[in-house]
Amino acid sequence: MRRWIRFGVLLLVTLIAIGWVVNRMEPQQRAEGYEPPKNKIWVGAWTAAHQYPSGVALLGVKNQTARMIVNPHMDGEKIQLRLSNAYGDKPIIFKEVTVAIAGIGADLDPNTLRRVTYKGKQSVIVPVGQEIQSDPISLRVARGEKLAVSMYVPKASGPVSWHRVARQVSYLSTEGNHTMDMDPINFDTPVTSWYWLSGVDILTTDEEKKAVVTMGDSITDGVGSTGNMDRRYPDYLAERFRAVGIPLSVLNAGISGNKVLRDDPIYGPRALNRFERDVLNQPGVSHVILLEGINDIGHLPHNYDPESLIKGYRELIEKAHDQGVRIYMGTLLPNDGAAYHTPEGEATRQQVNNWIRHSGVPDGVVDFDKVMRDPSHPNRLRPAYDSGDHLHPSDAGYQAMARAVPLDWFR
Repeated sequence: MRRWIRFGVLLLVTLIAIGWVVNRMEPQQRAEGYEPPKNKIWVGAWTAAHQYPSGVALLGVKNQTARMIVNPHMDGEKIQLRLSNAYGDKPIIFKEVTVAIAGIGADLDPNTLRRVTYKGKQSVIVPVGQEIQSDPISLRVARGEKLAVSMYVPKASGPVSWHRVARQVSYLSTEGNHTMDMDPINFDTPVTSWYWLSGVDILTTDEEKKAVVTMGDSITDGVGSTGNMDRRYPDYLAERFRAVGIPLSVLNAGISGNKVLRDDPIYGPRALNRFERDVLNQPGVSHVILLEGINDIGHLPHNYDPESLIKGYRELIEKAHDQGVRIYMGTLLPNDGAAYHTPEGEATRQQVNNWIRHSGVPDGVVDFDKVMRDPSHPNRLRPAYDSGDHLHPSDAGYQAMARAVPLDWFR
């Protein structure tokens, strides 16, 4: 009888603890794990902004290995991985995690395969609403060289905390632990989302190495660009940095469909709520480029009140400045011809852009609107820069956006 009473007490304590974590689930959580020596710092080399599970993410994973393919934007010889369970509904067990330089598809470079540990242990449990970071991993990483992160989930995961639109094919395996598999034959299910992985960081002694975070919606996320080719505007910006020796990484914190002022079950938490987690908590962040607001105007219910967006921008700018981060804003791109374009929305866009250009509140302005618009039809994208939906740029358009960013801001 006493044994059952003891069991009941332990069960109650466990349930209370889990409930406490769920109730505290906020997008402002910092990763827990290894702290670097005082003479070394972590700098973010890659990130994915997480959002609520929807569609296939609601199905979860059971007794499978997820192999995520990502492209860090900084060189280094030691890395750490960040795993997030921000929007899962129960603690998730990763029985084994590995990382390697990626080959073609789900293939790996066998000479680079490394097991990942967490406080010295091979397996780790990530509580609901939390993000954890690994122990340091000795692996030489070069800008533009993709990584493959493999995570074995032995039990039903429940809904997956994910980044929905990756513009990069990753893979789920057949049943079993395939984290050490070199041959990709068991990774038979391609996915175009990133599951659980939220960051790759580089350990450095170079204090000049910092991170620029690009915050935004599907235009920052790269919708309309060629898949698997890293042709989003932040990728092109990272290439410009590398070409001229600017020692900064570019972290993409875009979420397709995201809004400044409204949460959405598909398109994620509003920018006002996720800004701390996705921007200010990034290791080594020094600058942010903000391009967001067109979905507030275009998505139903339409928001045709420019003052409400401006108020939101002011709040984000203040948050960045309070942490000593410089914040630049991009003007909203033209979208006449897009499915959700309206005359009232166009008028709102013009008023918002006028404030961005002339208020003097952000630390600088990238006039994406001026660069991307068709001179003959200023409310439309240039045909050469239009992916075809009159909203999202093409590869050439994203490259033009990156070229419009002044490099002097980062020298």
